[in-house]
Amino acid sequence: MTRLFACLLAFLSFTAALAHEFWLEPPRFRLAPGTTAHVHTFIGADFAGKPWTTKATKVLRLVRYGPTPADSTNLTPQNAAETDTFRTDFYFRQPGTHVVLLRSTNSFLELPADQFTAYLREEGLDYALKLRQENEQMDQPGRETYRRCAKALVQVGEAGATSPATDSACRHVYGLPLELVPEQNPYRVALDKSLTVRVLRAGKPAFGAAVQVWQRQPGGLPTTHYTTRANQNGRILLRLSGPGPYLLATVDMRPATAGLRDRADWQSTWASLTFAGPAAPLRPGVKH
Repeated sequence: MTRLFACLLAFLSFTAALAHEFWLEPPRFRLAPGTTAHVHTFIGADFAGKPWTTKATKVLRLVRYGPTPADSTNLTPQNAAETDTFRTDFYFRQPGTHVVLLRSTNSFLELPADQFTAYLREEGLDYALKLRQENEQMDQPGRETYRRCAKALVQVGEAGATSPATDSACRHVYGLPLELVPEQNPYRVALDKSLTVRVLRAGKPAFGAAVQVWQRQPGGLPTTHYTTRANQNGRILLRLSGPGPYLLATVDMRPATAGLRDRADWQSTWASLTFAGPAAPLRPGVKH
């Protein structure tokens, strides 16, 4: 019994360690025009993380897209070999909805066969698990290369005070290998109304993709979490029941391309989207 309990604890610790979501988070998701803010890069579980890395060699793309096409800031390290660190301090000058985007370079991981199988099941990676079973690879270690794609939506000024034309950046597709794209601006969605988000794999609907949804609760209440799957059009629907913020995350795994097969059999891509939800309506006679 003691040995069984120890094995169970080891398994739970292992699967928890694999739940390494990656996301972008500013100090506040709503800013005043003309604010400079440091957008943090976090990695962790259950929407509680620690700083990711400061190595410039890990960043393939780092850009802020503003409400108009001309308003953008590119902080992608231009010569990562000569630059030790990268910075994420962005100037949010123009009112409207801004998008901060980061895509990482590839990293490599190898796991024993049983741990890799547990990992695939924990993350809902049914396609990779099916291929391993069909190819009789279940007893082989999992050699994986992985990359991360994260977006944060930052509202500058009041959403209702600006033209709807200034909030379209959040609905654009930015060409990431795996991308979460809202079809409505969450800062214009009313409390308890629904938001539709597309899951795109190489620009096409990712049917059946598992999407994790976290919502931080006000007043120190526990963060809520659930999993949903994209429909045949790659869409998920979620209700914005509070101010959040929210973290949406999904992962996709495919056989590695020819150029990577000397080190890895699989290519995984982790994508996330963070934003704040609608503010609670003011109640008459209550001070805020």
